[in-house]
Amino acid sequence: MAQTPVSAAAPTETMHDLDVLVIGAGISGIAAGYYLQTHLPTKTYAILEARDAIGGTWDLFRYPGLRSDSDLYTFGFSFRPWGGERSIADGASILRYLRETAAAFGIDRRIRFGHRALRAAWRSQEARWHVEVEIRGEPAPVTFSCRFLSICAGYYDYAEGYRPVWPGMERFGGRIVHPQDWPADLDLTGQRVVVIGSGATAVTLVPELARTAAHVSMLQRSPSHILSLPAEDRIANWLRRRLPARLAHGLVRWKNIGLGILFYQLARRKPDLVARKIREGVRAQLGEGYDVATHFTPTYDPWDQRVCFVPDGDLFRAIRGGRASIVTDHIESFTETGLALRSGAQLEADVIVTATGLKLKMLGGMTLAVDGRPVEASNTLLYKGMMLSDVPNLAVAIGYTNASWTLKCELTARFVCRLIARMEARGDAWCVPRRGAGVGEEPAIDFTSGYIRRSLALLPKQGTRKPWRLYQNYALDLAALRFGALEDEALEFGRADRRRPIA
Repeated sequence: MAQTPVSAAAPTETMHDLDVLVIGAGISGIAAGYYLQTHLPTKTYAILEARDAIGGTWDLFRYPGLRSDSDLYTFGFSFRPWGGERSIADGASILRYLRETAAAFGIDRRIRFGHRALRAAWRSQEARWHVEVEIRGEPAPVTFSCRFLSICAGYYDYAEGYRPVWPGMERFGGRIVHPQDWPADLDLTGQRVVVIGSGATAVTLVPELARTAAHVSMLQRSPSHILSLPAEDRIANWLRRRLPARLAHGLVRWKNIGLGILFYQLARRKPDLVARKIREGVRAQLGEGYDVATHFTPTYDPWDQRVCFVPDGDLFRAIRGGRASIVTDHIESFTETGLALRSGAQLEADVIVTATGLKLKMLGGMTLAVDGRPVEASNTLLYKGMMLSDVPNLAVAIGYTNASWTLKCELTARFVCRLIARMEARGDAWCVPRRGAGVGEEPAIDFTSGYIRRSLALLPKQGTRKPWRLYQNYALDLAALRFGALEDEALEFGRADRRRPIA
C-alpha cells in the first residue's frame, strides 16, 4: 500500500502551539492522525501519549489469551485493511498491526511519548486551548496551545481496574491477580485457578488458562450471553484470494457491519427469540445434560449488556474437556485455601483471578475549563456522540458499545476535519454545540453492566432527540457525520472576540 506522505506542516519536537492537539496514541489517536494529515495537510498536529508506546489498551493489557471481541475487518482501519487470516485476532497481532499502521503513514513521528495532559483551559479571547502537560523527566509541567483539541484517550482508567474487597482476602494463602496487572512471571502450570467474573475478560482468560492449569473454575454471580463465532471468516479469506485486497476488504467490512446491525436490531426487537437461540447454541456445544438454565441463562436481554463472543467455541471446548467449569454462586468470604460460597460450597484455589471489570475515566483524566468555568463532563450533553455541550473546539472519540470501537472513531476523526475546514473557509475561529430548550437527557450508554452503572456519574449524557441522541448505528452515523450537513440549529460558529467570552 502506498504511504501517505507526512505533511509539510509537521511540527518540530519543540513546537508547542499547534492547530490540533490529539490526546492518546491508541487506535482512536492513530485514526485521528491519519485523517488530519490526509484531509488537512497544511495543519500542524501532535499526539500526546502518557505511556511509552503506541497501542493504548492493546499495549496496556498483557493477560493470557488477550484478543479482540470484534472482527478485525471492522475493528481494523478502513484505510489500512486487516491482512491476517483470523478475523478474531490475538492481542499481540493487533498491537503489531497498530504500530505498523502508525509507521506506514508517518503518524508515529507525530507522537510525543511520556506526555500526560493534566488540564485544558479554553480562552475565548485567543480562541485557543491551553493544555498543561506533565512530561516525564521534566521538573515542571509544560503548556501546549491549540485551536482544536481531540481527545482520543478512551474511557478506561489505565492506572487500575475495578477491585472489589471481599471478607477474608488477607487470609488467602495463594496469589490474587487482576488481569489489568498480569504478572509476567506467573506460571499456572498444574495450578487450581478460579476466575471471578463472567464478562469478556473472564471468557477470554478461562480457555487460555485451562491449557496448562490443573483446572480453571469461572465463578459468576450471574450468567452472560455467550455466542460462539468462527475465528476465521471463510467468506473473507475466499474473497481475498480472488479479488483485489481493497475490494475484498470493503465487501467483507460491509458484510460484517450489516450483520452486526441486523443482529443488534433483532435482539432489541425480539429479545426472547435471540436469547433462546443463544441458549440453543450453548446447548449444542455442551450437550443436553448440561445445566444451561443455571449457568448460561442471564436475567437480562441480549445487548442490555455486551454479548460475549468466543472464537471457535474455545470456552465450551474447555468445559467439554473437563479442564474448565462454570460455578454460579456468590462469594461469602475468602479462606486460607480458596473461597467459601453462599451456597455453603467451598472452591479450592492456588490462584484467584479477579476479572471483575474496569474503572472508567473520562477525558484521559484531564480537567477542563472554559473561560475560567470548570467543566464537568457529567453535566454536559454529547453532540453527535463526540462534542460536549457549551465546550468549544473539542471532540471526544467514543466508540460503539454494540459494534467495533473503530467504526465510530473514524467517523469522529473525519467529522472533526470537516469542521476545521469549514471554520477556516468562512473565517471562523470556534464552534460550540448549544443545548436548546426542550431537549431532555438520558444516560449516554444504555448498558446495565456493572462498570457502566458504577461510573454513570462521570459520563456525559445524551439527549432525547437529534443531534444529541446516540443511535449506536454505523449506517445512520455514516449518513449524518460523513455526508450530512455540518450546520444545524445546535452548532454555533463564531470568530475570536477579545470582548466576549464563549461560556
